[in-house]
Amino acid sequence: MCMARAAVTTTTMTTAIPTEGVTPAATLLRLIWLASPALPVGGFSYSEGLESAVETGRVGNENSAAAWLVQQLELTLARSDLPVLARAHAAWASDDIQAATGLNDWVRNTRESSELRAQTEQMGRSLLDWLRNGEQATDPRLARLAAFSPAPTWPLAFALAGTLAGAGARDTLLAFGFGWCENMVQAAMKAVPLGQAAAQRVLAQLAAALPAAVDHALAVPDDDRQAFAPMLAILSAQHEVQYSRLFRS
Repeated sequence: MCMARAAVTTTTMTTAIPTEGVTPAATLLRLIWLASPALPVGGFSYSEGLESAVETGRVGNENSAAAWLVQQLELTLARSDLPVLARAHAAWASDDIQAATGLNDWVRNTRESSELRAQTEQMGRSLLDWLRNGEQATDPRLARLAAFSPAPTWPLAFALAGTLAGAGARDTLLAFGFGWCENMVQAAMKAVPLGQAAAQRVLAQLAAALPAAVDHALAVPDDDRQAFAPMLAILSAQHEVQYSRLFRS
């Protein structure tokens, strides 16, 4: 009986864990790399209107910073950049350069201030340079991304990076969204300012809201995609002439 029980225990312990649907380790690590603030694309140097919101008194503490950023996630990213990223991921996967070009143009045309446009183009170019130095530098889609005029935008470049990593659309959107969350929380730490513990609480709220934002983005029809955030556009325009500032947007 004891030996039988031991045999059962051994069998149970050596049963293989199902791997169906699990993201391969190499792909997961690549996505973590892409989402990292250390990725050399300059994301840490932008506040996307948050610095102006602080300057004008709309954000001034942990609670207001969390509310501002969660609303920005749900009202802008979930309705514009994330849906674009999902469509771009499909376009790159099928090598549909016409669709990818149209999406790149849409991103540029919906940036309502010069600094927001400069941001998406600078980060897009920087990610392209990073990809060109990687192990898939000879992929012909990189040349197609580079040919976008006047520049590849950040969501289109990130979508190609996710595709090259072998990641699915949802995982790519989650990585993109979390990278945005981390950069914005770091901006809040400097601009509000926030302490590390407060910043982690804000990041926790954003992380909790992110999966629903991604699922919404994946379900948005192309005709319902929009980039309508008037106050964000006004604050960004004001930031361009703000007397003293820490960030480029």
